Amino acid sequence: MVCAGLFMLGMDVTILNVAVPGLRQDLPATTAQVQWIVDGYALVLGGTVLSVGAFTDTWGRRRSFVSGVVLCGAASWAGAVAGEPWQLIAARCGMGAGAALLMPATLAVIHHVFPEAVLRARAIAVWAAVGGLGGLGGPVVGGWLVERFSWRAAFWINVPLAAVIAVGALLVVPESRAERRTGFDGLGAVLSAAGLLALVWAVTEGPHRGWTGPATLTGFAAAALLLTAFTWWQARTATPMLPLTVLRAPQVHVAAVALTLMSFALFGALFVLTLYLQGVLGYGPLEAGLRTMPLPAALAAGAACALPLLSSRRAAARGAAGVLGRVPEVAPSSGRTAPPSEHALAVRLPVVAGLLVVTLGFAVLATTGATSGYPRCLVFQLVAGFGAGLVAAAATESVMGAVPSGAAALGSAVNDSTRQLGSALGIAVQGSLLTTVFTDRLTAVLGRGSLPARPADSLGLDLARLPEPLRSSVASGVREAFADAMTVTALTAGAATAVAAVLAACRLRPPAPAPSGELPAASRTPAAP
Repeated sequence: MVCAGLFMLGMDVTILNVAVPGLRQDLPATTAQVQWIVDGYALVLGGTVLSVGAFTDTWGRRRSFVSGVVLCGAASWAGAVAGEPWQLIAARCGMGAGAALLMPATLAVIHHVFPEAVLRARAIAVWAAVGGLGGLGGPVVGGWLVERFSWRAAFWINVPLAAVIAVGALLVVPESRAERRTGFDGLGAVLSAAGLLALVWAVTEGPHRGWTGPATLTGFAAAALLLTAFTWWQARTATPMLPLTVLRAPQVHVAAVALTLMSFALFGALFVLTLYLQGVLGYGPLEAGLRTMPLPAALAAGAACALPLLSSRRAAARGAAGVLGRVPEVAPSSGRTAPPSEHALAVRLPVVAGLLVVTLGFAVLATTGATSGYPRCLVFQLVAGFGAGLVAAAATESVMGAVPSGAAALGSAVNDSTRQLGSALGIAVQGSLLTTVFTDRLTAVLGRGSLPARPADSLGLDLARLPEPLRSSVASGVREAFADAMTVTALTAGAATAVAAVLAACRLRPPAPAPSGELPAASRTPAAP
């Protein structure tokens, strides 16, 4: 049931990507309103998931999960019957709020049901595979629904799903909450939510308002101010929402950075690849969606292959000292020999190897030209998807293995917020870069006077819908311009995953499980069980 809810959540992130043309024909929506319809879900989810995750541990994980599923279902019904753009925007934001309740609870329930590290690692690998199938498979489901029914079916599908998942969760998922209850950090929750909302908003609006525009810069400045205030408050309050010792642990902050950069690369690439398949290769929404299925399938395979390495980590740790931070020659707290090199390898290997494999996949995508066709796109998806599965399973286990059971939802929220921020950054930055390079290349071929008034808008919705005279006379030039732009975005994404691989190789260390009532401290060096 938990994974079914996660699949629905992941699908909702991307399911509307292929429904935009039909939606615009049915509703009197401007380009800005369409952008908010698509991005409102991710904006609310990314901005509130951290504060909601801290609340979930105390309120109850099953209660939070079921409430999130019900809210998603109700908001989806509202979206399906919406007659005005503002109603659809409100519905998508409501779905994002439900997802913020649901998402941290998924990993928290897994952490509670599978306290033993090896079993938890297996469950997290399944969680990572299902999440990838939902998020990356959204365009397939959306394409089929749009072609068979209408864009409204992308909302209707959630209503029966939510009902089944909510009832099933009440029947089979045990309730759990933090054993030691502390006061809720209301100010910290407000500061973190406001800061993350401002950050995600600025990232989302940057491509449309200009990265150096007054509104975008104001959003980034507000985010910096609010998140700085949040950090200051967490260091001083007696009951912090997010104890800073959690983030200081290398297995948390390094894994979080790896997940952020991987999400940046992969979700941005999925956005670009969908445009390439529809605009350059000429596939319809369903055909394009089906041709992106190898990516989530390979991701699931990669997550499954991470299992042996994740299981061996606990086996190698038995009889050795588990050390937070840098692994010294001798663990000072115990005087015993530090964990063997294979112990550290077992933790870092899936993350580092996976990131390098993803980088290799982007090297393939960077060589894809206008006449390459689908085969290179297929190779990219198989290679990058497999590597992403290794990273997702191992990095998530690294984060969750470092937090105690009493803060499982908080650890899940840290993991989830990094993914959402990376996804938003990837789509915004790669989409903006794609538009800029595409317009520049097209200008060089046609001259400024031959371009449509807003070529970026035409590209963002459907490259094949460029004005007929332009498409007929210079179709080859348009395809070459897009291929050049896709090469630049692929190189950018590959550089991000390469940097993440180097960081993980140098800094990622094996997690040491914390006692159920404590949060890990950066200086603590407990013995592994």
